Parts: sequence; structure tokens; C-alpha cells
Amino acid sequence: MSEKASFREVFAIFLRLGLTSFGGPAAHIGYFHDEFVRRRRWLSESAYGEVVALCQLLPGPASSQTGLAIGFLRGHYRGALAAWLAFTLPSAMVMALFAFGLTLWPDAAEGGWVTGLKLFVVAVVGHAVWQMGRNLCPDALRQGLALMVAVILLLAGSALMQLFALVLAGLAGFIMRVPPGKGAESLSLPVQGRRPMAFAVAFALLLLASFLPAEAGSMRWLAAEMYRSGALVFGGGHVVLPWLQEGFVASGQVPADTFLAGYGVAQAVPGPLFSFSAFLGGVSGGVPGAVLALLAVFLPGVLLVFAGLPLWQWLRRHERARSALAGVNAGVVGLLLATLYDPVWTSAVNSPAGLAFVLAAWWALAVARLPVWVLAPGSAALGALVF
Repeated sequence: MSEKASFREVFAIFLRLGLTSFGGPAAHIGYFHDEFVRRRRWLSESAYGEVVALCQLLPGPASSQTGLAIGFLRGHYRGALAAWLAFTLPSAMVMALFAFGLTLWPDAAEGGWVTGLKLFVVAVVGHAVWQMGRNLCPDALRQGLALMVAVILLLAGSALMQLFALVLAGLAGFIMRVPPGKGAESLSLPVQGRRPMAFAVAFALLLLASFLPAEAGSMRWLAAEMYRSGALVFGGGHVVLPWLQEGFVASGQVPADTFLAGYGVAQAVPGPLFSFSAFLGGVSGGVPGAVLALLAVFLPGVLLVFAGLPLWQWLRRHERARSALAGVNAGVVGLLLATLYDPVWTSAVNSPAGLAFVLAAWWALAVARLPVWVLAPGSAALGALVF
């Protein structure tokens, strides 16, 4: 780990990954392991395991944060910038171009292909709930926490209620000592001076600022919605869906059909699911909106990685803190479960044919294990023929 890589070297490696890493956050972790542990030996197995564990505990896009941390370890802050840019830009550009296409041709969002994508999203989110439930809720206690959060949000869903429900789940995990699981081996990280504290303060101040009133649809409002979503998302790409839905669909800024169509397309492109933000920003504010949304949604995760590296050593030694985070992770499953029903299911499934489509898509995804980059365009094409 002593040898440093240049900006160009890190950028080239992550650009290839950004162009070829289909399959979502879990698959990205596998791609990174193959590239940086097995092939290049930039990290040992234990060091990579600890980086992944840290990023899973922090709010934000876990796979992007893992790539950012690897870039930081290999090339310091320049390496982190190269890793994030290269891994994110390909999918962000595709999503922004899709948004501009819908803006120029609004009627395109009313075709049967959009219906097919919306039904595909039902299967994708349902599969994500199942997978996350198995991993994050392996016992009755955590299953109960997930159910509690889902019930609270179905009865009174709002951005503040989502935050309250996750805090409640974390508090329950702390009090009831939810088993946190085993940590990885120790990892030596290049943390310097007081910079981690500065990153933590910047994260907190920007989060507080994101709750200040702003005119709906303005650039300040867009930045606040995106930053808040990126800062409060535990569990990776799929979990950003309820936060963004509350900010953009429930507020009336983006139609539900357009929102779900964009999310469906995001499943078909490589790279991070958080690039969906470029689509919403593009629909809301053109090129400036796409750029601002992309930067704002990723910024909190970046700040937390740099602030969280020394915090990780503390978390590994304090089981009660890790129990609270285990409770939050269980609550995340409930958050996604509530979103699966409203708006994903309620806005997409309204006929027996739609239900049959969802079941077939779920089987193809979960049982046949067809890749999402095949299923997403296939669902759009089939929807154009059937609906």
C-alpha cells in the first residue's frame, strides 16, 4: 500500500469499471474485489473487507464509497477524486441524456414502454427487499423492527417521519442490544491531522442547511433535496428511492410515471444507482440541474468516508454503537418495504396483466438470474407491445 498511483492510472481503471459494472451495488463490491484484491493486489483480503464494512455502516452509496476509499488509499485525495469521477460519469451522462430526451419529447413518457419499466421496477425493488431482509434482518428482533418502520411510514409517510422511524429503530437496537455481527481485521488508513473532523463538521452543517425552507423547484431546493437524500440513506442505491420519491413525486415536482421510468432505466446502465439523481436534476433544471443534483447527492457520502475512517476504529471497539447501527439497518428494510407498496406498487400494478408481468420479471431476476441490463430494456420493449 505504500506505492501511490497517479490520477491518470486510477481514473483509467475506474473508468473501465464505470463502463462495465452492471448489476447494482452488490455486484460492484464483487467487481472491486476481483480488480483490486485478486488482480492488482492493491489491498489484502482483510483490508478490503474492512473498507467494505466501513462503507456499509455509513450512510450513502456503499459501492461508490468503497471505490472512493480505494482511490484514497492508493492515490490520496487525487486518487479518490479520480475514482469517483471515472466510476460515476458514464452512468450519469446516460441518465442526464435520457432526462433531456423526455424534456424535449414529453409524450414519450406516456407509452407502453414506460409501463413495462414501471412494472420491472416493482420486481427490482421487491427483490431488493427480499435480499436485504435476509441479510439485515436474520432474526425475529430485527424483523420486528423492519415491520415497525414499515407500518409507521405506511400510516404517516414523510421525509421527517422517515428520519424519525430510522432513529427509533437505531434507539431500539441500542437498548435491546441487537447482535451487530463480526468485524473485519484491523486496517491501517492514511488519516492526517484534523481533516477528518473538518469533513464531519462540513457534513453536519450542510445537513442542517438542507432543512432550511427553499422555494420548490429552485436550484437551492434541488441541492437541499439531493444532499438530504444522500446523507440519510442507509443500505445503498435502492434505498435512495423512498427519499427521492418523497422529495420529487409527493411534492409534485416530477410525475410518478416519469420518476419510475427513470429509475427503471437506471437499472440498465452500469455504475452507481445514485446516478438516477442526474435524471431527476435534468428533468427539473436541465444541464445545471443534472450537474448540481449529481454533486449534491454524492457529497455527503464523500464527506462521511473521509470523516469516518478514524471513526471506524472506534466503532469496532464499541458493540452498543454497532448494535444501534444494526437496528438502523433493519429499519432500512422496513423503509424500502413501505416504498415497495407506495408508490412503486400502487402506481404501476393496476391490472391482472400487470401483476403477471411483475411475477414474470421477478422470476427472471431472482430465479433465472438474468442480468438487469438485459431485463430493463426487455421489459420496456415488451411493455410497448403489450400495454
